[in-house]
Amino acid sequence: MIGKGKSISHTKASMCYGWNQEKNAEVVMKEFLHGDSPAEITQEFKMLQDQNYHCTKNTLSFVISPTIEDGKKLDKMKLQDITKQFILEMKLGERQAIAFVHQDKEHKHIHLYVNRIDFRGVAYNDSFIGKRSQLAAERVAEKMGLTTVKQVQFEKEFNLKDIRTEIKRRHDLTMKQFKPKSFDAYIKAMETNGVKVIPTINKQNNLQGFRFEFDGHNLKGSEVHRNMSIGNIGKQMGGLGDAKILKGNTVGVKLAGKVVSLTPNLTLKLTKFIIKKVIQQGLSY
Repeated sequence: MIGKGKSISHTKASMCYGWNQEKNAEVVMKEFLHGDSPAEITQEFKMLQDQNYHCTKNTLSFVISPTIEDGKKLDKMKLQDITKQFILEMKLGERQAIAFVHQDKEHKHIHLYVNRIDFRGVAYNDSFIGKRSQLAAERVAEKMGLTTVKQVQFEKEFNLKDIRTEIKRRHDLTMKQFKPKSFDAYIKAMETNGVKVIPTINKQNNLQGFRFEFDGHNLKGSEVHRNMSIGNIGKQMGGLGDAKILKGNTVGVKLAGKVVSLTPNLTLKLTKFIIKKVIQQGLSY
């Protein structure tokens, strides 16, 4: 479960979004309030907020988001429990508050609005409210047996390891099966093997790297494997097929019919590799 929080000044506009009937909004909690519309609730908030003219961002806005799977199991009563537990964790009891659940999408989530000004006219301390909201949501999730952010992160990292391994496997298969001698050929061969390779070209029209798109993930080559940086891919292809080192320390390569240059650092690395390779071949004779 994820919790987000901030202080806002546009109470009515934000509450109109929270109470949007097009999103199947349903009130799951109302504390110390009687109104039945965003305008009425805003006016009730304002009666207390007028006691503290120093505070301009005088409404606290929170979004509490269970995971999609947890959301499917949560009825109105449990959503209300989540909201009340969250308020306790944030030490926001005895304040005007209203919460709505949005169910227009698969991802069910709660919008909670709390008056930052209490019945004595004192403003709630909103320092680090974003981080505190996340920690409060974590504690509520743990208490109620729901999935925490840490668990979601662990699952993502676990799945990402499999994705990296699979991209690397398809890269190795591409090099063995197609033996590409140019970046353009490599990109086409990888696409044949189900991986989209996206060139990263800077403002100077220099090719500086590749990103790999597979199964909904988009990763830099170095994030996939240390051998899949663009320099190492170039070396695996024999230094771009022993490309000629042009004057000015640049090498032109074709990508999708367009000529781009390699970055100076990449050109230097490939130049050293080619020279070393030529020397080794000479010594072997």
